[in-house]
Amino acid sequence: MELLQTYRRGLSEFTDRVSQIGYDQWALPTPCANWDVRTLVNHVVGEDRWSVALLGGATVAQVGDRFEGDLLGTDPAGAARDAAAAAERAVSEPGALDRIVHLSTGDTPASEYLHQLLAEHLVHGWDLAVAIGVAPTMHAEAVQECSQWFSGRSEAYRQGGLTSLAVHVPENAGEQDRLVAAFGRDPDWAPGD
Repeated sequence: MELLQTYRRGLSEFTDRVSQIGYDQWALPTPCANWDVRTLVNHVVGEDRWSVALLGGATVAQVGDRFEGDLLGTDPAGAARDAAAAAERAVSEPGALDRIVHLSTGDTPASEYLHQLLAEHLVHGWDLAVAIGVAPTMHAEAVQECSQWFSGRSEAYRQGGLTSLAVHVPENAGEQDRLVAAFGRDPDWAPGD
C-alpha cells in the first residue's frame, strides 16, 4: 500500500473512532498520561490543522498559537471530521509529498512528515479505541508501514521525549501490539489502569 493511501486509511480509522465516542465518554482517561478523551481528540485535531498549514509552506513561527486551546467546540466529532478532511485535501494536492515542510525540528521532507502523521493517527486511534471500549484493530498494512518507519527512529523519539520507553511484549505478540508497545503503550491497557 502506498504511503498516501496508508495515511488516508489511518486518518479515516481515527475519525471513525471519534464518531463512536458516547456523549458521556469525553472525560474518560486514555493511555496518554493526564489526557482524557477530549484532550486526546483535540490534540489530533490540532495536528491535522497544523498539517494543512505546514504542507502549505508555513513555518511554525508563522502559524504561531493559532491551534492552541480548544479546537473542538460544541461539536467535537464534527470538528474532527472537518480537520481530517482539510488534512486529506492538503496531502492530496499535486506535488504535496515532494515538498519540504518547516517543522520545529528543522526542514523535513513531506513524506517523512506524512509518516509522522500516520503514526499520530494510528497510535492515538488505538488510545482512543481502548479508552472508549471499542475494538482497537488497525489496518494491518498501515501498522506494517508505520512499524517499519518507526523502527529506525524509536530511540531518537524516546531521547527527544516524544515517546515513552517501549513496553515489553512477548515474542509471539502481533505486529499491532508490538507497534503500540514501541510507542510506550501497554497493549493490555484498560481504563482504570
